[in-house]
Amino acid sequence: MGRAAQNQGFTCDNCGAVVVPLSNGSYRNHCPTCLWSKHVDLEPGDRAAACRGLMRPQRIEHRGRKGPVIVHRCVACGFVRPNRVADDPGQGDDIDAIIALMLGGG
Repeated sequence: MGRAAQNQGFTCDNCGAVVVPLSNGSYRNHCPTCLWSKHVDLEPGDRAAACRGLMRPQRIEHRGRKGPVIVHRCVACGFVRPNRVADDPGQGDDIDAIIALMLGGG
């Protein structure tokens, strides 16, 4: 499967926001509005996970060259995955949601 086929928009199963794919070559893997994700990948972009459970944003961490990441945990199976914060102008993650998560209110 090519990158364009993997990088698709979606409707957030948590808040209902319509999410457009990123245009910078990265994969959109969580909702920029509520920061929730969905357990669809075994490896980033493969869409091979059978679980399909919602993934709660737990915290923000700084990971070297990746910079800030949102650590998600699947509410169905417990799988944990860090996802880069999207900071592209006009397509980035909601700063208020990121701040709330950083302050423990995610």
